[in-house]
Amino acid sequence: MTEREKMLAGEMYSPMDPELGAARIQAHALVQKLNSLPAEDLEGRERLTRQLLGGAGCNVWLEIGFQCDFGFNIVVGDNFFCNFNCVMLDTNTITIGDDCMFGPNVTLAAATHPIKAAERVNPEGREYALPIRIGDRVWLGAGVTVLPGVTIGDRAVVAAGAVVVRDVPPDTLVAGVPARVVKEIDNA
Repeated sequence: MTEREKMLAGEMYSPMDPELGAARIQAHALVQKLNSLPAEDLEGRERLTRQLLGGAGCNVWLEIGFQCDFGFNIVVGDNFFCNFNCVMLDTNTITIGDDCMFGPNVTLAAATHPIKAAERVNPEGREYALPIRIGDRVWLGAGVTVLPGVTIGDRAVVAAGAVVVRDVPPDTLVAGVPARVVKEIDNA
């Protein structure tokens, strides 16, 4: 099994693997180009976004300051707006549905490390990652952090500054650190 296969399987893998290193460099070069394009270069932004991401629907916008590890592990649906300074640590898959909005400074972190020091501090620098899934019509407010392995249900709202450590049910508003359901939303 390759290090990339281990990474996507949620197993410990070496981030220093040459194949992964080359993929990171390629993604970082595309991100740098995307972030340096003039705002009015809509065709160039569209082209680079599609080169970078593993899949993108119609009307996808990544504001300046977007960062990711690989890009190819990120799939977004139609009508996705991602505000300034978004970070997606896509060491596992990040799937985002249709009609989603992210406020500024949102972080999606699929990457993680063992809690036990003896496992975390290892000569190979091994780590692991878990997928993040975000449903349709989700709004993540400014400064939201979503941690590894989390699924956010359709039509959910995550309040600004929340840290999402567990799954969020559909049609709910969550807030706080850690994020908790504040109320159900009637989206009928």
